[in-house]
Order: sequence, then C-alpha cells, then structure tokens
Amino acid sequence: MFLYLILGAHVVLGLWGAFGFIEYFTGLQVIGPLQNPNFPSGTQFIHWVLATASGFGFLVGYLLKWKHTPTLMVVLYACLTTLCFIETFDFMTKESKYTLFVIEVVEYVAISLYLFQSQRMKTHFKR
Repeated sequence: MFLYLILGAHVVLGLWGAFGFIEYFTGLQVIGPLQNPNFPSGTQFIHWVLATASGFGFLVGYLLKWKHTPTLMVVLYACLTTLCFIETFDFMTKESKYTLFVIEVVEYVAISLYLFQSQRMKTHFKR
C-alpha cells in the first residue's frame, strides 16, 4: 500500500513540476497558478527543476529497477529540503508554513527509510 502512495505522489510531483515549468516559461496556466509571486525567479526555477527531477526520477528509476534509485532520491530529497527551508524561512507568508515544512521533511525521511530498509524495495532494486 505504501508503495502505491509513493508512486502516486511521484506522478503528482513530476506533473506538478512539468506544469510549473510550462507556466514559468510561457505563462500558460495548465492547472491554475503555480508560481509563487514571493519567490525570486531563480528560486522558482530551481523549485521546478527539483520537483520535476524528483517526480520523474523516482518513476523512471522504479520502472527500470535502477539500483541507485534510493540513493538518487535521498540526494534529491536533501536538495528539496534545503530549498524548502529557504522558501519557508525567507519567502513564504502562509501562517502554516512551518507545519507544512515539517510534514514535507517527515515524508522525505519516511520514503527514504522505506526505500532503503523495506525488503520489498531491496528486492525490487536488487540491493
């Protein structure tokens, strides 16, 4: 069950990143406004790079059974956590920003532990 949640989350993450890029480069809002007007342009660009790479990186790695997928995801999650920290503490204005940041980090840790510790993932990635 947890695997299906991870797969679904990465489909959403990859598409969100791709749609964010479309809006970033063309202004076309495929699924509504995705750009955060409080983020500098460079921050927003890195945001979409990491979202797209994380979403599709996991999916491709999973489908190809690439043994380095768990390591790739830890690296991408570390980058996302760093960027999210900067976005949260420097630019975001939502009252719930700190709670959302903690939830995001807990999700990254839980997925990483699952990728490295579960027998299912060890078998799948032949690790």
